Amino acid sequence: MAAAAAGAGAFEEMLRVVEACAVRIRWRLRPGSKRRLLNDILFLCTGLRPVVLVDYGGTMPQLQENLCSLLHHSRQLLTNIEANDTVLELVSIQDQFSAKYPVDAAVDVPVIQPGITKQMSGLPERTIDAECTDNHDDDRTLLVVDLSSFLKTAQIALPSLNGWLLDYPVTYLFRNGSAEAAIQNLSKHSLHIYRVYVCGSYQSGAKQSEEELMSFSVPCGLSTKRREEPWAKSFIARMSEKLRRCSQVWTSVRLEVEVFHSQSQVIVL
Repeated sequence: MAAAAAGAGAFEEMLRVVEACAVRIRWRLRPGSKRRLLNDILFLCTGLRPVVLVDYGGTMPQLQENLCSLLHHSRQLLTNIEANDTVLELVSIQDQFSAKYPVDAAVDVPVIQPGITKQMSGLPERTIDAECTDNHDDDRTLLVVDLSSFLKTAQIALPSLNGWLLDYPVTYLFRNGSAEAAIQNLSKHSLHIYRVYVCGSYQSGAKQSEEELMSFSVPCGLSTKRREEPWAKSFIARMSEKLRRCSQVWTSVRLEVEVFHSQSQVIVL
């Protein structure tokens, strides 16, 4: 119990630091968006998600700059990197992503360091438009790998790629040229919305809270057994195993299925 409490305390510290850094860089997040950001970081650090989609908290390029600045300041407040388990968890996000989707060093992929120093005081001067291909740079959490060059000739539509990257158990697969037809087709069918919740116990002195881990849709005609579908049962089994490895933070997983009656041009991917 003592070891579990110590582990949970490290994650609590990490979230406090991230929240303080958001205030320091004057990133004005609505309460709901701030909660999603903290949860997404926790999902990444505990291994429940390999990738998260941050489509809240502003628009590009400001959203990208705020995220990079947030990670940079979080590392500066967590000192003694070698000895600090919390910062190691934060830094490991990039390592996990690089290991899962390695980039061939021989391929000329631009790795762009955004100009975040313009809005912050106390940061060392940096070259705004610098390019770097060294994935082992000390400030690697500031670096954004631009994969758009790979997508210029890709025929698979971006929502399909997103579903795969986000580790959904099922995703829609269609080509760019058929995206409009696919949306029109899906809009004629009712969908099952699968929502996955995890129950957390990482906040000291607070009662357990349930957080939404992810949600995705499947046409009702292809998921008549709902949560009893073989892929759904297999997915929950995998998630339960992940929870077991970080039981000091998460205690249980729950799958909820609801029916969504699609309307014209309204679709949940």
